[in-house]
Amino acid sequence: MQNFDLNTLVRKNIIALKPYSSARDEFKGEAEVYLDANENPYPSGYNRYPDPLQWKVKELLAQQKEVKAEQIFLGNGSDEAIDLLIRVFCEPNQDSVMITEPTYGMYRVCANINAVAIQNVLLTKDYQLDTEGILKAVTPNTKIIFLCSPNNPTGNLLSVDDISKVLNNFSGLVVVDEAYIDFAGDVSLIKELKKYPNLVILQTFSKAWGLAGLRLGMCFASEAIINLLNKVKYPYNVNIKTQELAAEALLNADSKDRAVAEILSERGQLVDTLNQIPFVIKVYPSDANFVLVAIENASVTYQKLMQQGIIVRDRSTVVLCESSLRITIGTPEENKKLINSLKQI
Repeated sequence: MQNFDLNTLVRKNIIALKPYSSARDEFKGEAEVYLDANENPYPSGYNRYPDPLQWKVKELLAQQKEVKAEQIFLGNGSDEAIDLLIRVFCEPNQDSVMITEPTYGMYRVCANINAVAIQNVLLTKDYQLDTEGILKAVTPNTKIIFLCSPNNPTGNLLSVDDISKVLNNFSGLVVVDEAYIDFAGDVSLIKELKKYPNLVILQTFSKAWGLAGLRLGMCFASEAIINLLNKVKYPYNVNIKTQELAAEALLNADSKDRAVAEILSERGQLVDTLNQIPFVIKVYPSDANFVLVAIENASVTYQKLMQQGIIVRDRSTVVLCESSLRITIGTPEENKKLINSLKQI
């Protein structure tokens, strides 16, 4: 966090922006009669606007993650947080973000949508950070470095020491996307937020929590950074049903933990079995709920699996992932069907 100054990173128009104030921003609490938001007064269960800042969910999350509720941003998937971070901190046609490919594709897409340049530093051959390459590539216009750990599509955790080196030697934001962190053990960098004011952590309800259909992402950072995201987000960006079901899930975290344990058990068995298939070249180590598999004629194998109703992800055209498939860990029955199909191929 070399010479880190948040105010110098934020776009000037965002600093000057007067955010929209919704009816539910101006009144908080319970009332007998609501005539302030032009809602339909007849109850349907969803005729009232949701809490624009999702305080109930945030308070439950704050207890689990051991942060303040004010350090949490909730959005329409973590993709919303990625987009907002670029919009808040990167001046179009002037600033840049850095990515470390192979990595999650939405960093590039959001940067392109916002007319923000992309600096790309490849991961090493063992899918770790090239810290020297990253720091050497930094320019005065580099505002954000996106790091995915466990990484998608490779599945491995990035070295904490390498991430710390980047944090300590970069004056912009370092965004660590931990979408798959629940499958990697107790290694989240959320506990480092107090140490690094330039650290931003992304997580999601889509993976371990099994709530991909709700579209709810989490962003953890300093209160100052979260306030900026809240300043530019849409007024009611997370609907009532999503808030209700997320809160219910948080109150029943044991269910998530059991699902994670089962997925990890299946991951181990699937890896062992894949390694016995003759045309599998390599199964890469995984800290996620998927495995990257180097396989002979990967694209052909992908097509043959698809013809049998089994859909995996062909990553053959991704840099450093040549001739590879990304396979999500399914149920025991789904994994068995996959293996049987591969053996037939």
